Amino acid sequence: MTTQTLAMEQMRLGEIMHLVWINIMGSKFKVFLTSLGVIVGSATIILVIAVGHGGEVEVQNEYKTLNAGCINVAASTEAQMQDQMMGGGFPGGGGMPGGEMPGRGTQGGGAHKSGGMQAGEGMPGGMGGPMGGAGKSVTLTESDEEDIQALVSGLSYVSIYTSGTGAVDGGDLSEETDETVVGVESAYQEMCNLELLQGEFILEEDNEDKGKVAVLGYTVAQNIFGSAYAAWGENISIEGKKYEIVGVLNEMGSVSSGTSPDDSIFVPYQTAIKYIYGKDADPQIMAIASDVNMVSDKITDIKSVLMENYSNLSENAFTITDAGSTLESATSSAKTLSMLLMIVAAIVFIVGGIGIMNVMFVSVKERTQEIGILKALGSSKKVILLQFLLEATFISVFGGILGVISGFGLIPLVRLSGMTVEPVAVSAVYSMIFAVGTGSIFGFYPAWQAAALMPIEALTQE
Repeated sequence: MTTQTLAMEQMRLGEIMHLVWINIMGSKFKVFLTSLGVIVGSATIILVIAVGHGGEVEVQNEYKTLNAGCINVAASTEAQMQDQMMGGGFPGGGGMPGGEMPGRGTQGGGAHKSGGMQAGEGMPGGMGGPMGGAGKSVTLTESDEEDIQALVSGLSYVSIYTSGTGAVDGGDLSEETDETVVGVESAYQEMCNLELLQGEFILEEDNEDKGKVAVLGYTVAQNIFGSAYAAWGENISIEGKKYEIVGVLNEMGSVSSGTSPDDSIFVPYQTAIKYIYGKDADPQIMAIASDVNMVSDKITDIKSVLMENYSNLSENAFTITDAGSTLESATSSAKTLSMLLMIVAAIVFIVGGIGIMNVMFVSVKERTQEIGILKALGSSKKVILLQFLLEATFISVFGGILGVISGFGLIPLVRLSGMTVEPVAVSAVYSMIFAVGTGSIFGFYPAWQAAALMPIEALTQE
C-alpha cells in the first residue's frame, strides 16, 4: 500500500467517524433509549461480580478458623435413637424425656445430672454400647481419642471436646442467660486457629485439675460485660459455679464443628464433663490430618478404629465430616449463585442487543436515500458497513460506560440490604467487553443490510 493510498484511507476513516458523530448527536434521546438495555446489562455485571465475590469473601470469613485437614467425629443422632429404642428406651429412663434430645446440656444443674449410663462406662476403650442394656447410648470417650491418636498415622492433632448450653450469670447481666459452653482440651486453640485478644487459652493442667476457668468468645464477652476488653480477669457463674475468665478471643468465624467461637464460652473438657453436662455430655473428636490430600484415607482409618471399638454397631452410628468438604460446599454455593446472576446479566445483554438491532434496522430504513447518495458518490460496501457498525458500537460503548458508573454507584445501596458486596475493578473491563461485543454482534446484520442496498433502489425508495 502506497503512502498516498494510506492517506486516503485515513481521511476516509476520519470522514466516516465525522458522519457517525453527526448522526448520533442528531438523535441523542434515541441513542440514550437504545443504550438502556446495555446500561442495565453493564450495571448488572458489576453488581453480579461484586455480589459473587462478596459471597466468597463472606464464606472465607465465616470459615476462616477452619483447618483444611480437620476431621470431626460425632455419634450419629439417628443411629443413637434407633439403637436406644431397640435397647429399651432413652437415657434417664423409659420413653422420651420431655422432648429433649440426648447429649445436649440444658439449663439448670439438675437437668444435667439426669439418670442413665454413659456408653462404655467401666469398660476400657469405650466398649459397651446401646445394645448392651436399657438406657445406654453411643458416647465417644477419651479412650477413643487415645486409640485414634495411637493407631492412625499421619494425624497432627487429636482432641476430644463437648458442647451444649449452660446457664450463665455475671457481669452486666440482670438475669441468667443460656450460652453455648464448649469443653475443650488445650490443643483445641491451635487446631481451630483461635486468636486471643488478651489472656491465655485453656491449659493442660486446667483440664487435669478440672479447673474452673473460662475463655470467652468476643461477642459473648461484649454481651456479658459490655466490652470484650472488660471481661478478662473477671468472674462469671456457669450452672451456679464461679469461673475465672483467663482469656478473651478475637472476633472469629465458625469452626468445623459448626460452633461459633464468638458466641461461645470455653472451659476445660474435664470441667465441662464433671460440673456442667455430666452423663448427658455429647463428646466429639476432632483430628487434623498432616497432609490435606490424605484426609479421605484418614477418615477411613478413623472409621476402622471406631468399628473395632464398637464392633456391635454399624458405620452409620458415627458421622465423620471434614472441613475441606464443608468449605468447598459453601464456596460452591456462592459460585453457583454468581453463575445464576451472570446468566441473568447475559439475558439482559441479549435483550439490550435486540433493542440495538431494532433501532439500527429502523435507522437503515430511514436513511435509505442517504445510503444511495453515498454509494453514488463512490462509497464502497465496506465504508457503509463500517459506518453503521461504528454507530452500533458507539451506542453500546456509551451504554457500557454509563452502566459501569451506575453499577459501582449502586453498590453502597445494595450493602444497605445487609448483603456482603465486594467490588472488583476487573469487572469494569468485563462489563465493557460485553457491551462492545453486544453492539458489534447485534449491529452487524443491520449494517450488512445497509451495505448490501443497490444504489438505484436506495435512491428511488421513498
